[in-house]
Formats: sequence, structure tokens, C-alpha cells
Amino acid sequence: MTADELRQLIASSLACEHIEVEGDGRHWSALIVSAEFAGLRPIQRHQRVYKTLGARMHTDEVHALSMKTFTPDEWANQPH
Repeated sequence: MTADELRQLIASSLACEHIEVEGDGRHWSALIVSAEFAGLRPIQRHQRVYKTLGARMHTDEVHALSMKTFTPDEWANQPH
């Protein structure tokens, strides 16, 4: 799997205002901004992303994924 494929997979099931994905083919990091995260605790946000990946999280297709998740308002207040 490539970073573009993983980005598209996440974006196909989660309305993202901004998404960045980096990794080596098995170990990934993602920065995801979505209004769907509003009112969710960090673990719930991660679970929401894992749900978009389905069985890929249980295979070596996506061995590990670290995430930073923000709502649009939270993202607007981040230094970038």
C-alpha cells in the first residue's frame, strides 16, 4: 500500500478537510482533520479511523498507524 492509497482509503469513508499520510509501506503516521471528530475523545477518533481501514488493520497491509486527529476548529488553532 502506498501513502496515496491509504490517504484515499481514509478519505473515502471519513469526510476530511485535511489529511497527510507518511510511512514506509507498513508503519504509517497520519494527520487527519475532520468535522466528524467533534465531540469525540481521542480514542474514539482513532477508532473511527480504524473503522475506515477495516480488515487492513488486522493484516500486514497496515501494520501500524499513529495518528494526530483534529476538528477543523482545533486545526485552525494549531501552529503550522
